[in-house]
Amino acid sequence: MTDEEMERIATGFCARTLPKEEWTHLAHFATALWLMLRRPDLVPERDMPGMIAAYNESVGGVNSDTAGYHETITQASLRAARAVLAGLQEGVTPGAAFAALMASPMADKDWLFAYWSRERLMSAEARRAWVAPDLKSLPWA
Repeated sequence: MTDEEMERIATGFCARTLPKEEWTHLAHFATALWLMLRRPDLVPERDMPGMIAAYNESVGGVNSDTAGYHETITQASLRAARAVLAGLQEGVTPGAAFAALMASPMADKDWLFAYWSRERLMSAEARRAWVAPDLKSLPWA
């Protein structure tokens, strides 16, 4: 994904104009990386929960115990993105950071199930608040 594509996705997400069908697993990571690298005024770990919930509602979604915003997935994914960035040289472009992340296990949308059981990760508790992994610890937590 190019820097320009990432910027389009991230700014569309922030403006709540990104089409719902484009808000994919990869778009979540593209947005997180772009925000981390290009928006120092935002702290993704603090700001993305509200931004994602608002985006979901703007495209007709709901944020409930069974759908929409998911705190544990969001925070785990942000930790993963930060870990990838920490291993790259300073000044890396968003596109290069995205390529590095895509070369990691996080490219697979099911990567979280190596750390959490499906039952625990999909629980209402994990949607509402951080729930620690129950299978094995995150390597960069």
